Amino acid sequence: MTWPAAIRQFEGYLQLEKSLSPNSVEAYARDVRKLQQFLEMERVGASPTQVTTRLLRDFLATLTDLGLGATSQARTLSGLKAFFNFLIMEDLLKLDPTDTLEAPKTGRHLPDTLSYPEVETLLGAIDLSTDEGLRARALLEVLYSSGLRVSELTDLRLSNIYADQGFIKVLGKGNKERLVPIGREALKHLNFYLSGVRGHLDIKPGSEDIVFLNARGSQLSRITVFTTIKKLAERAGLRLSISPHTFRHSFATHLIEGGADLRAVQEMLGHASITTTEIYTHLDRDYLRQVITEFHPRS
Repeated sequence: MTWPAAIRQFEGYLQLEKSLSPNSVEAYARDVRKLQQFLEMERVGASPTQVTTRLLRDFLATLTDLGLGATSQARTLSGLKAFFNFLIMEDLLKLDPTDTLEAPKTGRHLPDTLSYPEVETLLGAIDLSTDEGLRARALLEVLYSSGLRVSELTDLRLSNIYADQGFIKVLGKGNKERLVPIGREALKHLNFYLSGVRGHLDIKPGSEDIVFLNARGSQLSRITVFTTIKKLAERAGLRLSISPHTFRHSFATHLIEGGADLRAVQEMLGHASITTTEIYTHLDRDYLRQVITEFHPRS
């Protein structure tokens, strides 16, 4: 049985026999499609009835690498369990590969992924009447829009912003460059900062091409970014453990949960490859831009 055929039958079962809403049916089907995408990226030619527990463990580990939190992983695993139970009920499968899999423990620990309303709450707590506030809004919009690491944010160059194309060039780990889409909201607030704040600074030698500067005209430090986010979280009343990496996790989680292609998210995060052989085909820029436009909450 092929994946498209299995997913279609699964959707029909959920809709007709379980009487689930269209949104619930789509959510379950999306979980199965994530697994299908993962197997394609791994060059594993496993049909729905050939999936093993080991492959499912590798799949969940990949979701962790992409920044998906425990709650989201548990929900995805719930969808997969429903799918394989359906295959067993239809006599297409003998053993359930999810049987020995345990959902990641969500516990009561503080999450490291923000919901979209929490992102909006945090952004809304910024005082845009100050230079520091304009800078904070710009850097948070860029973090969340493009999923950057904090070091990639502080190293961002003016010469690497391609506003007309909607991309920024990022220097990631191992000095590897990648192009990442940047949303309209991020570009708008970035322009407010560049023209309203940065343009009036006495810029120190060596920082002329750096985007985010401190009040003395030097490159912004990682510590300042951490401190800025911590203060905003307190002001917004968010009792969460929030750091710059929280926005990178939230970027990936919101895209994947919205249905974005795993490989596109991997490309934008700058992960070398999901495959063990590290064979990877880079995706077309137009496709990456389409993924952001279609699936990112702030597009």
